[in-house]
Amino acid sequence: MSGPSIGTASLSHKRPWLVFALATVVLWGVWGALAGLSAQHGFPDTLVYCVWSLTMIPPALYILWRNGWKLERSPRAVAYGMTIGLLGAGGQMLLFHTLTIGPAYFVFPIISLSPVVTIALSFLLLRERTGWLGTLGIVLALVALPLLDLSFGRSATEGLGWFLQSLLIMLAWGVQAYFMRLANHTVSAESIFFYMTVGALLLAPVAWAMTDFSQPINLGLDGPWVTAGIQLLNAIGALTLVYAFRHGKAIVVAPLTNAGAPLVTAVLSLIFASVVPGPLKIVGLVLALVASLLLVLEPERDAAAPLT
Repeated sequence: MSGPSIGTASLSHKRPWLVFALATVVLWGVWGALAGLSAQHGFPDTLVYCVWSLTMIPPALYILWRNGWKLERSPRAVAYGMTIGLLGAGGQMLLFHTLTIGPAYFVFPIISLSPVVTIALSFLLLRERTGWLGTLGIVLALVALPLLDLSFGRSATEGLGWFLQSLLIMLAWGVQAYFMRLANHTVSAESIFFYMTVGALLLAPVAWAMTDFSQPINLGLDGPWVTAGIQLLNAIGALTLVYAFRHGKAIVVAPLTNAGAPLVTAVLSLIFASVVPGPLKIVGLVLALVASLLLVLEPERDAAAPLT
């Protein structure tokens, strides 16, 4: 990786991927616990997307500054970066509509299996392998992911539209993570994140057009401004994820971050909101914790070396 990168001096030289992956887990875990506040305060999800796309700008500018304002402009860099950005942002946009026609308690467990796509592509195309601890951690993480989002009690919506859209989101985010790892072979992390930001901003007008402005919208301090603070956690987490994929194997990073973040969210919800999870979620929490520990304890000889 050319040029300085965030926190390089303080990172372990042996396992930098783990530092960035755990940072993503914490940031996205806290973000998940707070994300619902925007809707509760009368700020619609479509405008949350617009605010989120804007919060991508500060970290993008920061890492470019740390890298001496070096932005790769090759067709490969632009193609990879925009593909990653549009897959992530497009999945988020589709999620808005999916949640209006389908039950969230079925939609999110399907989406949470996106690491399956990432692992399959990385295993087949990048020839990534891991040891027995990592393999067991991946399996447990994939089992835990849908359990963390299962919440029964309402009847399912009729029709398969929401199901097919959920599969598309799962596919988009799984492929996005694969391309994030693939791009890091030849493109700097700073350039990847910059083009991810551009992709997110390109879809902001679509989210704006989807907004129902006939409904009351909270424009006070606890509306867009609180939303910006919450979504900044998401944006910085996306940045640390890029660095995690730069230094670590996708087949390890993807399940660790996708299982670890909901674990943090669930624990925070349990502490601050006095939310008692159901039996399935408790099982999911235990499996996610064990999976995360196994992935963290994966022997160093099986970890991917930093890309150069």
